[in-house]
Amino acid sequence: MLRYLIYIIPLVAIGYLLWSRRSASATDLQALFDRKPQVVDVRTKAEFRGARHVRAVNIPLNELSDRLKELDPTRPVVVCCESGSRSGMAVGILKKAGFPEVANLGSWRRLQTFLP
Repeated sequence: MLRYLIYIIPLVAIGYLLWSRRSASATDLQALFDRKPQVVDVRTKAEFRGARHVRAVNIPLNELSDRLKELDPTRPVVVCCESGSRSGMAVGILKKAGFPEVANLGSWRRLQTFLP
């Protein structure tokens, strides 16, 4: 049994990382959108120029750590990208930086559900 731990521990760690970066539920997101959150799209500038929502501000994931001062830590933050992967990483960066209310929207296309 002990020799299998070398395989089980990495699988559990990967599973936890994937679970922790999942998109927020529609109910949780609606509660945040009722409070007028900051919407941050972490896609590249080129992706954002190609298609975007008017309420979203573009701060590419690779620039997020350097541009935290552009965001208000006292207001909720909803993060989006193309698929939810980069926004999941952005949630971790923002929480580590002291933003208490951060949610992963997943795809930026979901914005039209909450912000017509």
